[in-house]
Amino acid sequence: MLNIAIPKGYLKKECIRLIEKAGYDTADLSKEDRRLFVFSGKRDIKYVISRPMDVPVYVEYGACDIGFVGKDVLMEKESSVYELLDLGTGRCSLILATRKDCIDKVKDQYQHFGTIRVATKYPNIAKKVFDQKGMQVEIIKLHGSVELGPILGIAEEILDITATGQTLKDNDLVEMENIIVSTTRLIANMVSYRVKHRELNEFVERIGRVLDEKQGQKKK
Repeated sequence: MLNIAIPKGYLKKECIRLIEKAGYDTADLSKEDRRLFVFSGKRDIKYVISRPMDVPVYVEYGACDIGFVGKDVLMEKESSVYELLDLGTGRCSLILATRKDCIDKVKDQYQHFGTIRVATKYPNIAKKVFDQKGMQVEIIKLHGSVELGPILGIAEEILDITATGQTLKDNDLVEMENIIVSTTRLIANMVSYRVKHRELNEFVERIGRVLDEKQGQKKK
């Protein structure tokens, strides 16, 4: 049996569509309910529905053999897993942003290598970003709407993902720097990749063929 981690949220539907096009049964996976795991019709696959941040953890520790996860989450968690495919879906940017009326203040702190407060769901990435800048950073970890950090005055900047930039505009925030462009990745447990190599390789090849077909259609 293959144990596959599927992220909740906006990536879930994209992952289901991809798996279905690859020829796997996703009937129960498509149902909108609160089950945390479901089996395929042949019961040769168990889909584990989890928070995106937990996917690389489940895969690293062997609870799941394979999983779908954003590159932003992979960078934050730094899990020891194999990154097998870039699906090119779930495209978004991890950015630094601030309030419109704080742009000059933030730029001044950058120029003088001052200490800056950053609200984020990505504390590890934030630390690395500001270490590279040679700046002191006070990281305020939030789990909800990170945009509230500058609005409520607890941080000068946020480090967060954005797909369209609409949330930034709606809250009078502006992008200061694009850190990375994140897309969905297919990852595997290191031990499973050896022990279940045939099953995993077949899954990866099927997913790869769907991606190739999709890419071919775009070129036409």
